[in-house]
Amino acid sequence: MPSKYPIFDRSRLNLKPLEQRVHDVSVADLLEVGQAPIPYEHPDLPALADAIVEARKRHASVVLLMGAHVIKQGLSRYVIDLIRRGCLSVVAMNGACAIHDYELSRIGATSESVGRYIAEGQFGLWRQTGEINDVIALGAKEGLGFGEALGRHVAQSRFPHKDVSIFAAAYERSTPATVHLGVGYDIIHEHPNFDGAAAGQASYRDFLVFTRVVENLEGGVVMCCGSAVMGPEVYLKALSMARNAAHADGRRICRFTTAVFDLIDLGGADLRTEAPKTTPQYYYRPYKTLLVRTVRDGGTSYYVRGEHRATLPALHGLLVQRLQG
Repeated sequence: MPSKYPIFDRSRLNLKPLEQRVHDVSVADLLEVGQAPIPYEHPDLPALADAIVEARKRHASVVLLMGAHVIKQGLSRYVIDLIRRGCLSVVAMNGACAIHDYELSRIGATSESVGRYIAEGQFGLWRQTGEINDVIALGAKEGLGFGEALGRHVAQSRFPHKDVSIFAAAYERSTPATVHLGVGYDIIHEHPNFDGAAAGQASYRDFLVFTRVVENLEGGVVMCCGSAVMGPEVYLKALSMARNAAHADGRRICRFTTAVFDLIDLGGADLRTEAPKTTPQYYYRPYKTLLVRTVRDGGTSYYVRGEHRATLPALHGLLVQRLQG
């Protein structure tokens, strides 16, 4: 029987060109590699850099989970450089990362004020951004994941700023860049050409690609940068699947390093134990998932508090020193 509930008619929407939008971020805001605007030191960063270099030597996975603020803070070139140096096995992102990456590549600018555009119902309804939906639908028909389809499209395009695309760099380096959607989370889901089945198929393929990388996590590293929900939750399910298969093979995945980069004050918490349920820290997923629960059988965890524009360049600098030494 058909559904008894009516749905919104997307043909009524008015899409405007991106040229008419006021942008909050442009390519001029992106940091050049080696440009560290905020001096930063952390006692655990050298050990984390050592763990990444050792994982690389052992051909174990190095996973980067990241939210869109890494891009909006101007750090695309840093992530690209780590990809090109072979430091990362996978970059797992949310849908907002794909949108900001695509817009920067295509027009050299991204990010809009919610407060400015939601009042008139124009937030997210920009014509060129919706082209991502067509790219993903085509890629899904070819059996590609979301990140691979987007990376191929940008890499093969004539976009004037494709050199700052994380997805294009990952595609060219054959490093998976995966996108993990929540339907309704992203502005392209507003558009009339959004195909939920195609996007879901492509994103689920990315999840399976990501899980395959996690299978090789023994001796490796997982870093979560500015993702409070997507990163921890996708990692948790992938690790459970990988451990389940490893157990059947007589293997264990337990000795690896995790690190969380964020601004939250954990209040001097002991990273070896979960916070009490009576405290807000208990409900902060990166803490209990990455820093405690998934490494309690033999792993090591670090919490690096600070702005991404300070912490990631600092880690990058330590890695370059070790790789060149």
